[in-house]
Amino acid sequence: MERKSKRIKLGNTYLGGDSRILVQSMLNIPAENIEGSVKQAVELEKAGCDVIRFAIPNEKALNLVEPIKKAVSVPLVADIHFDYRLALGAAERGIDKIRINPGNIGDESRVKAVADICNQKQIPIRIGVNSGSLEKEILAKYGSPTPEAMVESAMFHASLLEKFDFDDIVISIKSSNVQTMIKAYELAAQKSIYPLHLGVTEAGTERMGIIKSSIGIGSLLAHGIGDTIRVSLTDNPVKEVYAAFDILKALGLKTDCPYLISCPTCGRTKIDLVSLANQVEDKLKDCKKPIKVAVMGCVVNGPGEAKEADIGIAGGDGCGLIFKKGEILRKVDEENLLDELMKEIEKL
Repeated sequence: MERKSKRIKLGNTYLGGDSRILVQSMLNIPAENIEGSVKQAVELEKAGCDVIRFAIPNEKALNLVEPIKKAVSVPLVADIHFDYRLALGAAERGIDKIRINPGNIGDESRVKAVADICNQKQIPIRIGVNSGSLEKEILAKYGSPTPEAMVESAMFHASLLEKFDFDDIVISIKSSNVQTMIKAYELAAQKSIYPLHLGVTEAGTERMGIIKSSIGIGSLLAHGIGDTIRVSLTDNPVKEVYAAFDILKALGLKTDCPYLISCPTCGRTKIDLVSLANQVEDKLKDCKKPIKVAVMGCVVNGPGEAKEADIGIAGGDGCGLIFKKGEILRKVDEENLLDELMKEIEKL
């Protein structure tokens, strides 16, 4: 089932409704390092990141907003905890979205102040609930951070904003437990029409973080749930962007780029296919053509198994075949395979 969420304006783009799924990442440079933060934001935009978030831990960190806004054109999100004045300051300086939990910023007059300025400036608010941030009463009621507990918390925070006629809300309900995260988002999808920001929090280092994120984010997207995604990795945030794109590619949700298929190799393989496949992947990183490229180990399966590929190579003994839609074009020596394949890709 395809979930239809509310469409929300986010800076120069849209989130939710029938908009494409936006990829997010977060700066991991100390907030006081403005120059380093700007540099990393530029790197993220170059990598294709659609939305960039950064922490505003104190008033001084508000000085990040304007220089980053000048340097990149993608929407910016201020990540704020507890101090509502930081949300007001970020809004004044032109931030595009605020991540805050209305229940954590004090009495209703403070929630109203944030809702009012965000309404006036068309700034959406993301309510970010995770298993470590649940209210004492909700925890006592459920005994632990269950999916139901997290969704109840998110709906409570949303109701605080709705009280002041604010409904440009995005919800995230993250857990480091993949099963809990999936159930929580499924539940949230039934209970509200707000766009959902998907992520497995504290997912881990690159390898395990990508695996957990692929299962959690991927299974929800496969069922039509989710409007924007962030892959959390204890690593360079640029890797988060590439991983997010790979999840979207694998599900056929991102098609403005090549899709690489390659075989796992076996005893028939006579060329260095592992290195070749890696080189092809690297060369295609910035390619924007919606093509399927196959790198196959032998002639037995190559052109046949990968006949739906737009272009491909199949290894032989020190050589390989270049084929197009299953039809063999020519035989090429192993050392020229990569160059010849790239020439054919340029023609497409």
